[in-house]
Amino acid sequence: MNRELLLKDVAESGYNIGYAAKKHLATYDIVEKAPGWISVISFAFGILALGFPALDNRVLAAFLLIVSYAVFYFNSYQDGRLEYARVGSRLTTLFTILRSVYYQIQSRGEADNLDDLQTRYRELLDESQRIGISKQIFLSDWYAHYKFFWQAERSWLQEKRPFTFWRDKIPLSATVTGIVLLVALVAGAVAWGLRS
Repeated sequence: MNRELLLKDVAESGYNIGYAAKKHLATYDIVEKAPGWISVISFAFGILALGFPALDNRVLAAFLLIVSYAVFYFNSYQDGRLEYARVGSRLTTLFTILRSVYYQIQSRGEADNLDDLQTRYRELLDESQRIGISKQIFLSDWYAHYKFFWQAERSWLQEKRPFTFWRDKIPLSATVTGIVLLVALVAGAVAWGLRS
């Protein structure tokens, strides 16, 4: 494989490994923190409903019960949460090592032999595929996008793997959800206007 193709391949894999690392860590964060936040928010609304009659309604109570039920879903991941953290940390390390391999490839000339770096790259790629956990928690994609595109240092990837806002930085499911919510709001506003 020539130098340019290898750089492009390493950048593509770097994106995949870096994003996978953030997705594993997102699952860990959600499992670790969401149940506590849900409990606090539900408890706060319960207390506020005692003092403010406007908050004492069945729709809100039903919604809070549904959200509180999500705690049981999160608890199904509790036993494996430390494994998500371990794998996410290791994938982050592989991402960092891959960046080093990328720079080493970049520093070599067109005529230089790249076999040693290509072998190292394949080893990193194989390990990342071997250790990854395929089952991730609901909404980990959205949180992983935030962690990867707004928190992680990824400038080394952009030379060979440029990112676009709508295609890469916003999850497709978030875009579809936003469109559906917008259509629902407009339809609700039109229906409300027709009733008035």
